[in-house]
Amino acid sequence: MKLVSVNVGLPREVTWHGKIVTTAIFKQPAEGRVRLRKLNLNGDRQADLTVHGGEHKAVYCYPVEHYAYWKKELPGRDLPMAIFGENFTTEGLLEDSVHLGDRFSVGSAEAIVTQPRLPCYKLGVRFQADDMVKRFLASARTGFYLAVTREGEVGSGDEIKPLARNPRAVPVSEITRLYVAKRYGADDLASVHRALQVAAFPESWKAYFRERLAKTNL
Repeated sequence: MKLVSVNVGLPREVTWHGKIVTTAIFKQPAEGRVRLRKLNLNGDRQADLTVHGGEHKAVYCYPVEHYAYWKKELPGRDLPMAIFGENFTTEGLLEDSVHLGDRFSVGSAEAIVTQPRLPCYKLGVRFQADDMVKRFLASARTGFYLAVTREGEVGSGDEIKPLARNPRAVPVSEITRLYVAKRYGADDLASVHRALQVAAFPESWKAYFRERLAKTNL
């Protein structure tokens, strides 16, 4: 497992459907070593802190393996590194093998998996396509977020080393599936209950699933 590219970007104004939108989704690969801090990488910012950023979303990871899928889905489209807005383009870390609460070291930093990505309309802005958000979520190739547990320096080519797996392990892909599922079976309910026990899983997600459980039990 390794870090293929470290990507950063600052908020900028772009025009979308005749309106000015401020977004930091336009990331670029960074050269050399980059300082990873509690809230983001040096040289990186989020535009709307009500839905982006914060300790639980300090780093957005996207598997490089998914680029081949999107090249088939979007023929003729140029797909430069970081086009999905990711901070870390990773290799060997797929959503079905990465779990909530998994801890990793990368460079001199350490981080923990907190949640999957739920795309917002700004992904559509980046691709200049209204249907991109829906296609992205439906693909189940959404990537995941990390919280920083130890600040340090990271760079392209760094090995990503597993430190610990949460004993209540629930794959990131399972969380995304449960989020969009219309109904829950017995196995689904068990997965939700396990996820609610993971300390790294943000309270906003837990509140959503508690509400789903309450409706299921009515």
